[in-house]
Amino acid sequence: MHVTAIVLIKAQTDMVTALARALVEIDGVAEVFSVAGHYDLVAIVRVADHDSLATVVSDGIRKLPGIAGTETLIAFRAYSRGELEAAYSIGLS
Repeated sequence: MHVTAIVLIKAQTDMVTALARALVEIDGVAEVFSVAGHYDLVAIVRVADHDSLATVVSDGIRKLPGIAGTETLIAFRAYSRGELEAAYSIGLS
């Protein structure tokens, strides 16, 4: 089983760049995006199980200096254009 989560991060304004660099160094963090809106950063986490997710978020991300708050969204399913096209093209000529 693999678990994917999207972690929405509010950061101290002067720490956004440093946090992004620190986040990508955490095992399990696949990508980090700087974004506009209510959050400053978005981290995509991909790990083997929920215990590993808890470790990455609680012991890794949330303990970094400059983190003002987080919200974690756990993905149930992943959809991509390629997967959807393959599913609908089965048996069609």
